[in-house]
Amino acid sequence: QLQASGGGLTQAGGSLRLSCAASRHTFSNYDMGWFRQGPGKEREFVAAISWGGYHTYYTASVKGRFTISRDNAKNTVYLQMDSLKPEDTAVYYCARNLQWSDYGSSLAYDDWGQGTQVTVSS
Repeated sequence: QLQASGGGLTQAGGSLRLSCAASRHTFSNYDMGWFRQGPGKEREFVAAISWGGYHTYYTASVKGRFTISRDNAKNTVYLQMDSLKPEDTAVYYCARNLQWSDYGSSLAYDDWGQGTQVTVSS
């Protein structure tokens, strides 16, 4: 079971750090990802990180502003979000990746946790 936290309300240009805690002791064996779903929009890929943290990928709109990382000792994956924009407003979800070659597709993930709301005001 994955539990995302750290969302909130911030102004444009602000920062938030999301956390995703896993209860499974096998967390370190899995690649992980963050997705988001804005109002009236489909769920979209945000970032992914390989099991050892050596490989990361980002959607173009967040590259250079967001950083995904993980601490396998704490069974936690993070999403540091800087220079936030109103269009980043969404519910953010973390999930476990089952097919690394499809890291950008939600179909390649399972174990979706409860999301955390991020709201960025202009």
